[in-house]
Amino acid sequence: MDPAADSNDLLSLPCVLMRGGTSKGPFFLASDLPTEPALRDRILLAVMGAGHPLQIDGIGGGNALSSKVAIVDRASRRDADVDYLFAQVVNDRQIVDTSPNCGNMLAAVAPFAIEAGLVAARHPQTQVCIHNVNTGKLIRATVQTPQGRVSYRGDTRIAGVPGQAAPITLSFLDAAGTRTGALLPTGTPRERIDGVDVSCVDCAIPMVLMQASDLGLSGDESPARLNADAALLRRLEAIRIEAGRRMGIADAGERVIPKPVLLSRSDSGAALRVRYFMPHQCHSALAITGGVGIATATVTDGTVAHALAGRRETVGPLLLEHPGGCLEVTLERDAPDAPVVASVVRTARRLFEGRVFANESRRDARRSQAA
Repeated sequence: MDPAADSNDLLSLPCVLMRGGTSKGPFFLASDLPTEPALRDRILLAVMGAGHPLQIDGIGGGNALSSKVAIVDRASRRDADVDYLFAQVVNDRQIVDTSPNCGNMLAAVAPFAIEAGLVAARHPQTQVCIHNVNTGKLIRATVQTPQGRVSYRGDTRIAGVPGQAAPITLSFLDAAGTRTGALLPTGTPRERIDGVDVSCVDCAIPMVLMQASDLGLSGDESPARLNADAALLRRLEAIRIEAGRRMGIADAGERVIPKPVLLSRSDSGAALRVRYFMPHQCHSALAITGGVGIATATVTDGTVAHALAGRRETVGPLLLEHPGGCLEVTLERDAPDAPVVASVVRTARRLFEGRVFANESRRDARRSQAA
């Protein structure tokens, strides 16, 4: 870490703000942050302005989708090009959670890494193998790099983001068991919690899948309506914490995993209609990791998703309807007993670069790191 300071000795760090998919947040090189996790997290809390719902004293956006951080480093394993550590900063509490992955922020990792000089670009595309440190899994990103330069402009549209941009393909090479070591960590595709049939699934991210009708919902409610239903949120939280306990996530109440997900049949031609929680508010679209896990669950016998979607082929595209539109997930499998590979197309954009100031003394940060 080589922090600079202003005349008041405030800590500042090199930073690039990027949009990845339907999320955005600051991207840091690991070498620019403290190596000690507690000090690193303290700085991230200060940078983002966590502890205030609007994050008024930081660069967080006052929403779970814009209170995210990506930390990128040279690869720590031979089969990857870069390491990516994701941090969810809870906007209204002093919590940094590095237990999940974020597939939307993931979309910006490869462009950031190329422009930071960690990966050499090729013409016309560059493939970057990303090691997600949170989960230990590998994701292959394909970025448009004509003439060896990252291109953000293109004609690809994704639901939840205005305008068009260059496509970035993300292939999750073996996403099952990201946190618990098993696709079905409780050993069964379906069980009951609080009178509700649920499926505890760990694929790209741990989730607890439920049928919306089992909670008295149609499944097409808006995020605003769901977020205003305090009784529903309390019930989802109780189910989520118990599901976490059964999945081996004993401290789920202090983490953002597992994610509660409400599923219903779609009347638009999609395989399923989805309402995905993060976990205490409904996503305005759908997390990429959630989409990968839900799509995989539709081809996993006995799950709530499988029952609602009906029998489907493992190979091919699958549409998931969400409040912002639809997400297409393509599933592939080389052999009947091979892992499912799920791919999605995202976009990203570099928004600004410079130095971000934390409400932290440079001297105090150095003293803490030396201690």
